[in-house]
Amino acid sequence: MLPLFVDLTHTSHTRARTGVQRVTRALRQGSGSAVRPICRDPYLSAWRGLEAWEEANLAASTPSVGRGARWPLPARLRGTLKRLFSSRRSRIGISSSGAFLEPEIFSSSVASALPEIFSALAGPRAAIFHDAAALTHPELTPPRTVSRFPAYLQELAVFDGIAAVSDSSRNSLVDYWRWLGLRNPPPVVAIPLGVDAPPPSPSRPPQDVPVVLCVGTIEGRKNHVALLEACERLWAREIRFRLLLIGLPQAQTGGAAMRRIGELQKAGRALFHLVAADDAAREEAYSGSSFTVFPSLAEGFGLPVAESLAHGLPCICSGRGASGEIARGGGCMTAEVADPGDLAAAIERLLTDPAKCGALAAEAKMRPVRTWTDYSRDVLAWIGDLPRRDNSAHLAGRPLAS
Repeated sequence: MLPLFVDLTHTSHTRARTGVQRVTRALRQGSGSAVRPICRDPYLSAWRGLEAWEEANLAASTPSVGRGARWPLPARLRGTLKRLFSSRRSRIGISSSGAFLEPEIFSSSVASALPEIFSALAGPRAAIFHDAAALTHPELTPPRTVSRFPAYLQELAVFDGIAAVSDSSRNSLVDYWRWLGLRNPPPVVAIPLGVDAPPPSPSRPPQDVPVVLCVGTIEGRKNHVALLEACERLWAREIRFRLLLIGLPQAQTGGAAMRRIGELQKAGRALFHLVAADDAAREEAYSGSSFTVFPSLAEGFGLPVAESLAHGLPCICSGRGASGEIARGGGCMTAEVADPGDLAAAIERLLTDPAKCGALAAEAKMRPVRTWTDYSRDVLAWIGDLPRRDNSAHLAGRPLAS
């Protein structure tokens, strides 16, 4: 197979563990020597292979509490000096018959540099599409993301093929391109994500107070406000349980949920929040929980749903979109997650009906676990069969839509 150059411009400069970053790290770790990670260095003004400190970011087991990319001063100085005192050919250093994969939601600066890397490689150029939440729920998405997103969706059309993370995600992209009147769009396939294979878990001892787990970034579209309201209704009726949240807060859209978390904790509710949990802490949280709840309104895939099922835990989630795709395989209780009352009823049912919770757990344990190795294998196989298109008009900046 051709060497595969994978763009890790953002992920190699942060230790956060958002969904997109977990996908890109898994591709890096699960594809072996076939993958050659690269980044677009803004100080060098060129594409290059990763340096040791960037590889260390990818391999780090302890996540950061911030989502942004960081370029240390020495790296900025190295890139700037090399740009000023080296020839352009020696700066780039990437010329191969290899293929290219863009797994990130790339910035406008990376988009403007795509023609450079495309012309350096003779193999197919592919991208991963995660979700269209910025289109479907702009009111719950950071304004900068909303304003950037239409251009990003058009820029995806310069690739030879797109691997969406679910059928729901694929349909949203295809429908948008159709509405836009895009001429000659690339093929879009759905390749579902994987999860970390969970370690063998001992039988869970009975809990005096059951733990309900929710994993996911604290942001508007994840719908934590409705979850917190649902739980408060149950606590007010003296239904005993602990709610454990794991997830980084998103500064622009997670404020309301973070304020409500603080209010409920101040009121003495059994609510706990881990901002950044490493792999060991996440495993401990899953092993100590009775079931999970994932109230997200819009997902590209729904990793926390798949992870819950892989751990043999029932999950309360939406029956629509990507979460609904996963839920249909069993082990889930679906709810109208936008309605705190419906969420509260679903949580109460699993807290008070051991037979129902046990039946869903049995369904979850019967489901095969799709791992990141499976996902990486399928992506590599797809790229290996992907023909390269003539998209010179797109790369030259000619109109994409009629």
